[in-house]
Amino acid sequence: MEQKISKSIVLGLTGGIAAYKAAELTRLLIKQGVAVQVAMSESACHFITPTTMQALSGKPVLTSQWDESANGMAHINLSRSADAIVIAPATADFIAKLAHGLADDLLSTMCLARNCPLLIAPAMNKQMWESPATQRNIAQLKTDGVIVLGPDSGMQACGEEGLGRMLEAAQLAEAILAALPHPNPPPTPAGEGMLSGVKLLLTAGPTYEAIDAVRGITNRSSGKMGYAIAQAALELGAEVTLVSGPTSLAAPRGVRLLKVESAAEMFDAVKIAVAGSDIFIGVAAVADYRVAQVSAQKIKKDGGNLTLELVPNPDILAYVAALPKPPFCVGFAAESENLKVYAEQKRRAKKLPLLAANLAQEAIGADDNELVLFDDAGEHVLPRSDKLAQARALLRHVVKLRGSINDH
Repeated sequence: MEQKISKSIVLGLTGGIAAYKAAELTRLLIKQGVAVQVAMSESACHFITPTTMQALSGKPVLTSQWDESANGMAHINLSRSADAIVIAPATADFIAKLAHGLADDLLSTMCLARNCPLLIAPAMNKQMWESPATQRNIAQLKTDGVIVLGPDSGMQACGEEGLGRMLEAAQLAEAILAALPHPNPPPTPAGEGMLSGVKLLLTAGPTYEAIDAVRGITNRSSGKMGYAIAQAALELGAEVTLVSGPTSLAAPRGVRLLKVESAAEMFDAVKIAVAGSDIFIGVAAVADYRVAQVSAQKIKKDGGNLTLELVPNPDILAYVAALPKPPFCVGFAAESENLKVYAEQKRRAKKLPLLAANLAQEAIGADDNELVLFDDAGEHVLPRSDKLAQARALLRHVVKLRGSINDH
């Protein structure tokens, strides 16, 4: 059953084979109560027809800024009535336009004239994505506050495999819904406001350690648990700062978001943000090692073996826990075996009041999870449930434990 329409977006399509995914994306968003106004570039019409998108959205599709229904002001009117603009797919050409402020068609002028959030879902060949020009443009857009969703890695229409593939419709729908404002949020669990006035700092997502200009070392962390904790902390009244590694997730509205890539960048951000923090939660899957010498250029394959020297990254959680006046510290541990033994060893080694642990093979990328909490009183199992429910339960335990420590 479709939900009552409560939000609206403009969905912009540019010319790429991934445009076919926009049809399913439109269906999923409408099912979740989001009104979708489709606008298409001329090249997008070669990949999917406006008739198809009109049938799915239930609204006439705009292809020109001179459309009579918008009184020649479609680029202004569209964003004024929308909660967000989403460009999916966003081609390399269109990303370049956005980065440089060019405006020569409906979509580009609409994005430049908007007064609402802009989200883009890149879709292109892996070489185009890895191009230094594209990476510069993406970096500029992130600096400008544009939310970049993806891309993903996989088989591409050209027959090659690699990074550049547009996220699937279900992934995009989830990220878009998370980015939309929620003036009437769902009821929060018992204890609403229990973190009022508390400054909470947390890290989330993976880190990316460069090998050369295009390659790097990372991990499979999706960032979902950390972002769920940020959302739950907001619900409980906390002032939240989120230091996030590279993810395709949209941060909850109301958090202070600090985007980083490497472990060193995350460490620098935490060292600055930790001042005045009352609670620190280290959820990020921080790479333990980085490459000693990063090549400024792409390392060419010569048929022989390649040896990389790896050096340890700073231990962010240990640093915060060892401060003269540390915040209440919560660690996370993702293990592949001997969960209880390794988690408790980590907690005691870093002198943490609380550590949350799970099995990596069951948790990474999943929407639900089982957590085991370790503190001085022993183990506390949070049964498998969705990650937002887990985050709320975790924070209730944090509040209870922090209160008992302060009482002593």
